[in-house]
Parts: sequence; C-alpha cells; structure tokens
Amino acid sequence: MDALLVVMTTFPDEASAEAAIDGMLAGRLAACVQQMAPVRSSYRWQGKRETSVEIPLIIKTTAARYGALEQYIKEHHPYDVPEIVAWPATAALPAYARWVEDETRGQLHV
Repeated sequence: MDALLVVMTTFPDEASAEAAIDGMLAGRLAACVQQMAPVRSSYRWQGKRETSVEIPLIIKTTAARYGALEQYIKEHHPYDVPEIVAWPATAALPAYARWVEDETRGQLHV
C-alpha cells in the first residue's frame, strides 16, 4: 500500500480554492480535499509584515501523487511562493487508506 499523506495549502479566496479543488479531484491528485473556514495569516514577505485572509485546504493523497500535486498547486496558485506542506499519516483506518489509494491511482488527468 502506498503511503498516505496529508497536505496543507492556502488560497487567497474561495473562487481560486474551488477551482484548485476541482482540478485536484479531476486529475486524481487527491482523494479528498477539505476546505476550511477562512483564517487570518500573518507573515513576513519581502522584508515586511503582511496579514491576509486565506482559505486553508487539507488534501488527502498518496506519496506517489505528491510530486504531481505539488506541481499542480504551483502552476495554478496566484502566489509566487504558495504554502505547500505535507505530513505522512502514521496511522489511518485501513479501509480509508485503501480508498485514498484507489482514488489517486491510474492515469493522471491534469
């Protein structure tokens, strides 16, 4: 069984988040994407403090699809440097992990 990953990214608005979700699912890059409530992010960018409201996405995929998922996000994201972080799921219901693997298997459609 392929390793299950949980990936997090943020988008600046619901429209761009929804478009990304559609592409990730259609491309079989993710089995499930959870769109979270808007958050207020504060960070340093190009030497100064910034604050923005963002839409977090929690993405379930496999290690085998991570590279293609990362590339998709970079190509379809409006930020120069989008947040893309991934964690291995060290434990998961086996049936759920199989479902994620089944949903991300096969021909990429991106």
